[in-house]
Amino acid sequence: MSRLSSAFAKGHPALVTFITAGDGDTASNLDALVAGGADVIELGMPFTDPMADGPAIQAANLRSLGNGTTTGDIFMIANEFRERHPEVPLVLMGYANPMLRRGPEWFAAECKGCGVDGVICVDLGPEEDGDLGPALREQGVNLIRLATPTTDDARLPAVLEGSGGFLYYVSVAGITGKQQAAVDSIEEAVARLKRSTDLPVAVGFGVRTPEQASAIARVADGVVVGSALVELVGEHGGDAPRPLRALTEALADAVHSAAVEQA
Repeated sequence: MSRLSSAFAKGHPALVTFITAGDGDTASNLDALVAGGADVIELGMPFTDPMADGPAIQAANLRSLGNGTTTGDIFMIANEFRERHPEVPLVLMGYANPMLRRGPEWFAAECKGCGVDGVICVDLGPEEDGDLGPALREQGVNLIRLATPTTDDARLPAVLEGSGGFLYYVSVAGITGKQQAAVDSIEEAVARLKRSTDLPVAVGFGVRTPEQASAIARVADGVVVGSALVELVGEHGGDAPRPLRALTEALADAVHSAAVEQA
């Protein structure tokens, strides 16, 4: 069983947490997420035009790029993370330009070599799978796709084709941040998605508090929290690990204790 499969097979919903690579003390921040009980870590690759992200993650991208973070640095962070945490799934999340600059084969091989379990490429749709998907799958790295409220039954098969690890359901048609969909609409969407795939469905965008996370965990296989954690890094800088761990612990307790209602 892969690390990602194991993370969604613990008998409770999974907490998926996100921070941006190169923003603050990334190694210590990642360790804090793990210590707080995160089941899966998403590590953001900074980019100059993060079109799906709201102000918090945009600012984190700028801070990281201002620190001179390169793709090579990100793979070093990933490799060192894997040495410290051999069982915790690590997913790179970002945009096509940094991933494809040196070619998909190079990127996929680096992912494999550094113990990266999956990749989320926000601006690469299923119609462009050939740009990255085959190279990742050849290396055994999951290409994790996004579904949204506008992904209808006609498009869903294309989204699922070649997807692996888990399906990331973007609960709002917009950017990351403070807006959040109603739980009823999330429950309906997750049930529809699960009728078409055996992949776990994790819900993100707009999830900020343990209360919100708990409500979503009752109807989904996982809950993704990003902006609220990234804001802590922006606020506390090098002192971020302690508040990161505290929030992650509260989120993990809420998500892990939620009773999942089978659709």
